[in-house]
Amino acid sequence: MAKQQKRAKSRSYDSFLKKQLRDPDMAAEYLSTAVREGSLEGFLVALKSVAEAHGGIGTVAKVTNLNRQSMYRMFSERGNPTVSSLLTVLNALGIEISFTSQEKKRRVA
Repeated sequence: MAKQQKRAKSRSYDSFLKKQLRDPDMAAEYLSTAVREGSLEGFLVALKSVAEAHGGIGTVAKVTNLNRQSMYRMFSERGNPTVSSLLTVLNALGIEISFTSQEKKRRVA
């Protein structure tokens, strides 16, 4: 019988990402990057990942008093959430939005 080599346990990327996104600072940076990349769909996928890291859509729906099915639709490819819904979800996740002018970004760069 051949000796079996011990393999290091590997984690899936999804489990690694979920662990990282539990940190509000990491989650905020993740969402900021998604916004900078310029796609609403990409931002919604990122926000869904953050929500899943914080207990899942059902848990976030309970905390926000939003309908779970509506939240699933909001995070879908065709999602078109209201600003109010987005702010409610972000608030529940401990994340706030801030804005920077493009002019300020140019001066810094």
